Amino acid sequence: VGLALCQRLLEEDGRIHLCIACRNEQKSEATRDLILATHPAAQVSTVEMDLGNLASVLRAARELRCRFQRLDFVYLNAGIMPNPHVNFKALWHGLLTGKVLHMLTTAEGIMTQTDRLNGDGLQEVFATNLFGHFMLVRQLQSLLCGNEKPSRLIWTSSSNARESAFSLSDYQHAKGQESYSSSKYATDLTSVVLNRKFNGQGLYSSVVCPGLVMTNMTYGILPIFLWKLLMPIMWLIRFFAKTYTLTPYNGAEAHVWLFKQKPEYLDSLVKYHSCTSGLGRCYVEPRKMDVDEDTAEKFYQKLLELEEQTLEKYHDLLD
Repeated sequence: VGLALCQRLLEEDGRIHLCIACRNEQKSEATRDLILATHPAAQVSTVEMDLGNLASVLRAARELRCRFQRLDFVYLNAGIMPNPHVNFKALWHGLLTGKVLHMLTTAEGIMTQTDRLNGDGLQEVFATNLFGHFMLVRQLQSLLCGNEKPSRLIWTSSSNARESAFSLSDYQHAKGQESYSSSKYATDLTSVVLNRKFNGQGLYSSVVCPGLVMTNMTYGILPIFLWKLLMPIMWLIRFFAKTYTLTPYNGAEAHVWLFKQKPEYLDSLVKYHSCTSGLGRCYVEPRKMDVDEDTAEKFYQKLLELEEQTLEKYHDLLD
C-alpha cells in the first residue's frame, strides 16, 4: 500500500518531495527505483527506519530533523501481523448464523496472532504498529507544529480495530491473541487525542482503513495454493463487501483522498475507508469510530510514560 500511495501521490502532484522510510537500505533503494521507474522526474529520498526498533526510530527522526525544515504529511503506514491463524470452526459457525460476511470483512472472531517481545522488551506488534509511530511523531513535532500551512498525520488503521480486543491494563496485548486488532484500536485512540492536543498548533491527525488488500501480510495468512483457489471467489464477494479493495492501488484510495482535503473540515472521530464497487470503482466511505474519549486520554498518558522511559534509556540518541 505504501508503494502504491507514493505513486498515486505523484500522480496528484509531481512537485512534491517524497521521503520513504524502510527497514533497511536495500529495501529503500529498491522502492525508490520502482517509484522512479514510473515517475523519473520525481524528488524521492530515503531514510532507514525500523518501527519495531526504538533506537532506529530515534536515529531516523534525528536525521529527518537535520534534513527538513517542515513536513506537510506523515503517512504512518508500517504494520506487522506475525504468525496469523484462521479459526475455521468460528468461520463455519459464522456461515451457519449468517454472520460470515461481517466476519470476512472485519476478521472478527476468526483471526488470531502469536506475538512476542522485541529487543526493547515490548510486545512486537504494539511496538511496530503503534508505539514506534508515536515516538516518531513526538520526535518530529518541531517539523509538524507551527507551520504556515497545517501538517497532517495519516494513520493506517483497520476495520479489524475493535474495542473488545483492547484493554488499558494490558495495552500492549501481552495476554491476548488479537494483538493486531488491539494495536489498530490503539491507533484510533491515539489519533483522537493528538487532534485534541495539537490542532491548535496546526497539526491534524486522521485514520484510514485500506480494506482487504492482497499483500505479503495477507498472503501469510493462508497457504498460497488456497489463495489461488479463493481469489475468484473474493472478486465475487466484492459485489457484497465494498471493503474488498484487493489491490494496493485501490487500498490507497482513502490515503490519497485525504491528501486533497482541508483538515479543518474533517471529523476527528471518523475513520475513512477505502472502498471498491463490484465493477471496480474506487471511493471513500467515512464511518464513525467506536472510541471512548476518556479511554483515549488515559491511554495517551500511558504512552507518555512509556516514552519517558524510552528516552531515558536512549538519551545518547537525542540532540
